[in-house]
Amino acid sequence: MKRFVLFALSALVLFSLAACTDSGNTAGSDNDGLKQLSGQVVMPLEGTYLYIYKKGMDLYGPAFAVSQATGTDGQFDFSLPAGDYVVVARKRQGGESSGPVVAGDNRSEFINLTVSADVKDLTIVAPIKVGDTRRLSEAADATKTGISGIIFDSDGNPLEGTRVHVYDHVQMSERPKFVSEKTTPDGRYLIYLPKGGTYYLAARDKFGGPPKLGDLYGRYDQGTIEPSAVVVTEGEVLKDINITVTKVW
Repeated sequence: MKRFVLFALSALVLFSLAACTDSGNTAGSDNDGLKQLSGQVVMPLEGTYLYIYKKGMDLYGPAFAVSQATGTDGQFDFSLPAGDYVVVARKRQGGESSGPVVAGDNRSEFINLTVSADVKDLTIVAPIKVGDTRRLSEAADATKTGISGIIFDSDGNPLEGTRVHVYDHVQMSERPKFVSEKTTPDGRYLIYLPKGGTYYLAARDKFGGPPKLGDLYGRYDQGTIEPSAVVVTEGEVLKDINITVTKVW
């Protein structure tokens, strides 16, 4: 049976992955050819997610499979078909299952995993991230260049807790270049940029991958089919760039 064991040690997360066998009496097999993966946190670290990517996938995009967050009892389980994968563990301070990993969060290295009849043991270390060079960094504040506005819901009310995603291509299909902090109770956001330029904006309540059913999502446009460009001048904070989000159906 394939087992996953997690160990929490100070600022580190340690866990082992062991492949299950294909014997007929193995509880980890099901009728669809999936391998049932299960495990237990022996030194509890609540709220850790295990992300499984197929080889060749974007390792910072949506995962092929994501475990449930480990609970106080440390238990988790999910199923995978046989194949080659890349595994990473992430634990965010706020408990989110998606979004960038920032300073203070835990993250492991990317580990190659083959799910087959052969037993394989892997150990993963996920230290606390001590720096954040990704999109939520405040290092751009000194440029005095940015965008601000209000996010509204479909009824025209300011919406708290959404983020603005900033892209530099009109297709908006790649990962965003920058992401704002969550909007305040009055729906306001302010995102600093390292330089001026032409940008395209979307607002949403979730990180990672295309919007799913039930998510809140909206693009900045001025009544056009394509997103409207936002041109930011160096040293300027462009104001009143407001976006309305609606629920995806």
